[in-house]
Amino acid sequence: MRGEAQAGHLPVSQPSAHLPVLYTQVLEGLQVTENGTYLDGTFGRGGHARGVLQKLGQKGRLLVMDKDPEAIAVAERDFAPDPRVSIFRSSFADLLHWDATADGLDGVLFDLGVSSPQLDVAERGFSFGKDGPLDMRMDPDSGESAAQWLARAEEREIADVLWTYGEERASRKIARAIVAQREKTPLTRTAQLAELINQVVPRGKDKSNPATRSFQAIRIHINRELADLEAGLDAAVARLKPGGRLAVISFHSLEDRIVKQYFNKLAKAPPSNRRLPEQQAFVPTLSLVGGAIKADEDELAANPRSRSAVLRVAQKLEVRA
Repeated sequence: MRGEAQAGHLPVSQPSAHLPVLYTQVLEGLQVTENGTYLDGTFGRGGHARGVLQKLGQKGRLLVMDKDPEAIAVAERDFAPDPRVSIFRSSFADLLHWDATADGLDGVLFDLGVSSPQLDVAERGFSFGKDGPLDMRMDPDSGESAAQWLARAEEREIADVLWTYGEERASRKIARAIVAQREKTPLTRTAQLAELINQVVPRGKDKSNPATRSFQAIRIHINRELADLEAGLDAAVARLKPGGRLAVISFHSLEDRIVKQYFNKLAKAPPSNRRLPEQQAFVPTLSLVGGAIKADEDELAANPRSRSAVLRVAQKLEVRA
């Protein structure tokens, strides 16, 4: 149970439920200072945000964002009473449009992908293991659902999405089956889609469900996750103060590749080519803080979902003209 709030402030004791992924490593990476301003761009259920708030003093500020209305409802319930906290429902890709970030940030956290509560609630349509409406939207009030997209998309577009975002080798075969099935019966349930994919793709040696990669790919496409990540990284670096840190947790290779390449682009000079005219001297914007950080054995044993998590941290440099 959470402790009782005192003087209008959020209780600082960590809940007894399991900690969010890479909790300790995130807090170490952000190096939270007492009077700093920090943005959690993917609030979820507030695990990392609560850890940051514990380290803030009376003059510190915590800004939290999420495009999921259920996450925002939790933030309003548990965090809004604390005057140090501000809450904004939106994608972190839009953080530049939030006036609260205008004075600069000392740290930013993005915890990418789908959250455990989203996976665990069948009605959200993220899980092939639980039958529910084929939705998959992190913001159910915006855009089209997975069912709506699958009902209208051309076979080639579906195949391209499955290959690009899920690295699904049987993408064309699955897309063909989806188009053939929807001519008979609309695909409106997660169990329908999972069963169809299982009929098309045999279970591999790793015993994972054949629908895993397709569900991931469709979810990424529906939520524009990779495009939002690229925009969010630019926005975060723009708002970070010199010395501020950006921490990003990713859960699959596509996300991690974008983060790694982005950090390297701003931290390392590109290789020179003696055959080309000399370019203007490279001025780094970021400094890498270590390399890829992964869960230790204790966390893996307590939380199997942390197995694929990768944390990368970078610090903004002061760029002199």
